[in-house]
Amino acid sequence: MSHNEPPAEQPTFIAPPAGQPAGKPGWARKRIAVPAALLIFFVGVGIGSSGDNGQEKTSTDAKAEPRPTVTVTETVGAEPAKADDAKPATDDERPAAAEKATVPDFVGMGLQSAQDKAQELGFFHLTSHDALGRDRMQAFDRNWKVCGQNVKAGTSASTDTELDFGAVKLAEDCPAKDEKPPAARDGKMPDFTGTSVKSARGALDSGTSLTVEDASPEGRWVLVESNWQVCTQQPAAGVTLNGRPVTFTAVKFGETCP
Repeated sequence: MSHNEPPAEQPTFIAPPAGQPAGKPGWARKRIAVPAALLIFFVGVGIGSSGDNGQEKTSTDAKAEPRPTVTVTETVGAEPAKADDAKPATDDERPAAAEKATVPDFVGMGLQSAQDKAQELGFFHLTSHDALGRDRMQAFDRNWKVCGQNVKAGTSASTDTELDFGAVKLAEDCPAKDEKPPAARDGKMPDFTGTSVKSARGALDSGTSLTVEDASPEGRWVLVESNWQVCTQQPAAGVTLNGRPVTFTAVKFGETCP
């Protein structure tokens, strides 16, 4: 060893605590290395907690979105279209004038045949009624025959004209003229004797209370009123009704009233 070199530094020996054996100093505290990123996280949390006392701050920099603007445009001085401004109809757009045809004699023909003949001539407004005044419906035209017509045979009429046929069933005789049920005049009770219950009901005010009973001792239900004829009535003919209830007794057509 040279006298010019400083003496080597001797390690400093620290005595272990009592009861700890000499040797490797396992009892000494070790330093723990903490990553810098973790330290920054804890520091940031501490600053944020102490700055707002645990309360959230509301940003004053946020701005509300503008509401959409609706613009209403009003036209001033506009006038509604006038009827005179409408375009006049041309000849093609105007309805064609109804033609004329000679009305034939339908009396004696079957109702279905009479209707077919009328349609061949251009008459399509057709109707029919019970010539006996019983107010029956012509459900099956082939079962009825024509007794009369509202337009005289041989007349030249517009094809728009309504033709009305008075008809009876094939086995029945045509009346001399259409039979019509009596009407209540001046609020007095008509004489309904011999007329059908259905036509008598139709001649009364629609609000009249009406009771119909079988005049025979059989006590039958009066279901199809056009097939039943009135035998008796209350009140009597000529009595002022004034809303009074009406009672009929009746039998079927072809039967004799008791």
